[in-house]
Amino acid sequence: MKMLLSLIALLSAALLANAAPPTCYSRVLSLSKEITESFKELQTSKAVDSCVMMLPRLYLDIHNYCVLAKLREFVAYPRCERVLEVSELKEKARSLYTIMISYCRRDLVFLTDDCNALESPILPPTEPSITES
Repeated sequence: MKMLLSLIALLSAALLANAAPPTCYSRVLSLSKEITESFKELQTSKAVDSCVMMLPRLYLDIHNYCVLAKLREFVAYPRCERVLEVSELKEKARSLYTIMISYCRRDLVFLTDDCNALESPILPPTEPSITES
């Protein structure tokens, strides 16, 4: 019986640890990944307007100080307003920018200010899948 109570207490503690609210950093990180993935999907989609190909490149590294300028540039881009997916993406980028300069201003640490790294990112190598082996 004592062992069962210990197990229940341990499982309860694990559940509470996963239920913790997101930190500023985790929110910024997840939103930047979401925006980057949405942009990639938008670029590869066949059913989008031709103006999408003219959008500024959008690779976001929240540890790079230049990401703030990149977000401003993307949000201010005057074309593609009639494309719903682009408007939604711009709104997410605007939210990320606001979070970074307002709510999380003191919580973020920028490790670099290399703007070229956002133009031609060096992506980590992908791991081979099990089916390729």
